[in-house]
Amino acid sequence: PFLIRLFPSLLKKFVYLNFLSFPFFVDFRRPELLVNNTISLYLTTEPGVTVGIWHTVPSSRGAEAQGKDQRWYEEALADAHPVIIYLHGNGGTR
Repeated sequence: PFLIRLFPSLLKKFVYLNFLSFPFFVDFRRPELLVNNTISLYLTTEPGVTVGIWHTVPSSRGAEAQGKDQRWYEEALADAHPVIIYLHGNGGTR
């Protein structure tokens, strides 16, 4: 407790652990190796700002998504199905 009182920034590091990337040694640019029916896309939100996203289709459309390219996933985003946005936080990984 004494050290935490002296160094509150240490407490933040050990509580949130945002300096760790887990799982280790994983290429997050290739989500299809981790999660089924998922592709990595990039959106330009404003000039000079690009946000990386993963688009995962629901399991009900999983058979339809097998072997499809990026264009199919982009068209799937534009159809009438609802989109759920999950914001993962500030850990630096998706």
